[in-house]
Order: sequence, then C-alpha cells, then structure tokens
Amino acid sequence: MDNIAEQLANFAVDLRGTELPAPVWSKSVHHIVDAIGLAFASHHFPFAAPGLAGIAAAGATGDASVVGSAVRLSARDAAMANGYLMHGLDFDDTHPASIVHPTVACLPAALALAETLDLSWGDLIAAYVAGMETCIRLGQSVSGGFHHAGFHATGLLSHFSAAVVAGKLLGLSADGIVGAQGIAASTASGVQVFLENGAWTKRLHPGWGAMAGITAAHLVRGGFAAPRRPYEGRFGFFETHMQAHLADVDFGSIAQGLGQRWALLDTAVKPYPVCHFIHGAAEAALQLHAALGPSARIARITCELPAATLPIVAEPAAAKAVPRSDYEGKFSAPFVVAACLLKGRFGLAELDDTSLTDPATLALAQRITCVAEVDSPFPLHFSGAVTVELESGEVHSRRVPVNLGSGERALTRDDIVSKFHGTAGVVLPAERANQVLQVLLSAAPATPVRAITAVLRA
Repeated sequence: MDNIAEQLANFAVDLRGTELPAPVWSKSVHHIVDAIGLAFASHHFPFAAPGLAGIAAAGATGDASVVGSAVRLSARDAAMANGYLMHGLDFDDTHPASIVHPTVACLPAALALAETLDLSWGDLIAAYVAGMETCIRLGQSVSGGFHHAGFHATGLLSHFSAAVVAGKLLGLSADGIVGAQGIAASTASGVQVFLENGAWTKRLHPGWGAMAGITAAHLVRGGFAAPRRPYEGRFGFFETHMQAHLADVDFGSIAQGLGQRWALLDTAVKPYPVCHFIHGAAEAALQLHAALGPSARIARITCELPAATLPIVAEPAAAKAVPRSDYEGKFSAPFVVAACLLKGRFGLAELDDTSLTDPATLALAQRITCVAEVDSPFPLHFSGAVTVELESGEVHSRRVPVNLGSGERALTRDDIVSKFHGTAGVVLPAERANQVLQVLLSAAPATPVRAITAVLRA
C-alpha cells in the first residue's frame, strides 16, 4: 500500500490557510473559540492548579502563553498546559466516527509554536487543519477499535496530529513530517485505567501528545533518524495497538479524498459537559423533564445507549450510579440521565460537589437500567433513548437519533458564542469575554498570533 505517513505529510506541506474553503476556515475558528473558552473555565476547578504547577515545575520558562494565566513557558510546556486546560472539563469537541477529541489534539501545539515562531493566524489555521485531518482520519480507520482495546484514542492520536502540526509550523519538508510521525509511533500512549477511580490522567493525554509531537518535529529537524512506516510497518502503531483486530483497520480510508473531503466538518461541539456517548440519552431525558416536570413520580427508567459505549458509561452499574468525583459523574449515564430528568438541565454546576451528592439525584440513578440501543446509528452520531415508567403505570419515551451539536444539528456561530460566555464566563467578566471573542472571531489570515495570545493571558 502507499505510505500513509507520506500522504499525510504531502497534504500538510501543501496546505495554505488563505486557500482553505470558507466552511473549513469558519468551522476551524468556531472550534478554536470553543476550546479556548474551556481553557479559561478550567481555572475555576480544583484540577487546574495542581496540574499547571506540576507542568511548570517540570518544564521551563519561555515565550509561550498559557490561556488564562500570566505564566510564560517554553513552547512544549505551554502546549502541554493548554492541552490540559482545554480537555480538562471533557466539554471539548468530538468527531463521532473516530471517537476522538480532535481540536485538543491539534490546537495546543499549533498555538504554542505559532506564537513562539511569530507566525500568522493563517499559518496556525493551516497547521491546525492538517492536524485535524490527520487525527480524525486515523481514528476513523479503526471504527472505535482503540477504545475497545483499552486505549483513549485522543491520547494516542494527539502524538501524530501534533507531530504534523509542529512539522508544518517548523517548516519541515514532507520527508521531515514523515519522520516526525515515525517518532510519534514510539511515544503514542494513553490507557483508560482512569475510569476505575476518576483519576486525572485523561485530562493530561492531549497535552502530553502535543509535547511529544513538538519534540518529534524538533528531533527530525536536528537530523534524528526516524522510522518511515509508522502506521503499516511491522510492529508499527496499528499492529501493536490493534493486535487481534488489525484486520479491521481500513488503511485505504486514511488518505482517501485528502483536500477534497474535509473530515473535520463532521466534528461535533458538545452542548453538555459529559462524555459524548451519553449525549443522546441526556437530551432524551431533558425532553422528558419538559413533558413531565420535576415532580413526576417515577418508578423505573430504562436508558438505551449504543452497545459499544456501555462499558465506558454504564458499567459496572453499581459504581456508575454513585459517582465519587466530577470526572466519574461525566462518565456515568445513570447520574447524568437522573440529573437531567430532575433538573431539566446539565451544565458545569451539575458536576459540583453539592450536585454529586444530591440525595434525590442519587436515588433516581438507582432506578435506571442501561441497555444496548437497537439499530443505533453510532458511531455516525451519539444516539440514545430514555423510557420512564411512572408509579401510575404510565410509560413515556423519547429517542434522539442525532445528538445536538452533530450532523444537521451542528451548533451555530451564535451557539458557539453563547457556550463561550457560559464557559469562559465562569472566570471572566462579560466585557473581557467579549474582548476575547472579538479578537478570535475577527482575526484575519495575516493577523500575528502574538496579537491574539496577548489577550488570552491573565
């Protein structure tokens, strides 16, 4: 077969921000705005300070900005910090078919390097798009296979996408970007053991990938000898990570239609700060709340989810019904559905300590049974359904085949702005949030990235 790394590298080298189709440019800007809003918001939560302190202590000072902070770090360390902040709330975008968070796999490296190299907004967007297509297409080729094998797909693929981003911004040749991907095959990692106790390691994965990708590109630039077939080679990335499922990898799809069919356009922005696998069921529960009200006397609830997602968000059932942290809450279908049925909303406030220990929510979560959804369109969309049986015997059901934020239900520019105010607004006054929005949404291709990062710092 044709060398996949070479095809991705050739695509990246030829990409120009000024030549991108208008929908690709605007979609990219919206997703970048969303991620930066989340980075600001993360400073409000307990996980931010310890993680940033550790990154700064292990790293080095430099010229690269950390969103929402006055600290300036080296490009590698700032990329790691921003990746941590952007993904920390698990409220960032997801590509349904690849089950990957692509913006946090690309933007941290792009932002840090474009700032330190004094490049333009158009340069940053072009590198971001090259990384997005790399990350999404690699993830799509396995149809969710990384998760089934116990890996966090974003934790793996961010190494490759960041290597492509960094290679492009550093001006490497296509051959150099091949080498950067080759090195990334030896650093790509990210196991899902965090699901056992709500540990913080998932938050770290995309930033770690950004640091590794930047390092890989610099190694190649310095003459480091790198593997040439990182994806399809013997003991390469797919063989080692997919193992018994290697035959399921669609190698030919990865580079198919590069530059003509833009995979990033199918990326969904989250309306709720929980695992995307739960979004269809959450929305169904919100619809039932609107129909029945908060005082409905509920006897039992059935929550239908795509079968492949049950091990992540519904099992073991006893533990999922009693989340011990905000992160466990994000990955608990019973908790999220119960909160939506009772409160008619699910935002960041529903993950605070008071909400996590709310007796009414926890009692209702105990009455929820999660089952596999029949004829789910997953992974094209994150579908779901909820059926409520009242004490009177009445039965009410709602089904959501296409989750809000995905496909034809994609969030609009106004939705993105509204979400930014709801996330960044946790720490920024309205005037300051509007200033950041104005700079990000109005930036032209020639705008220096340093003029943008100046308004992102504390």
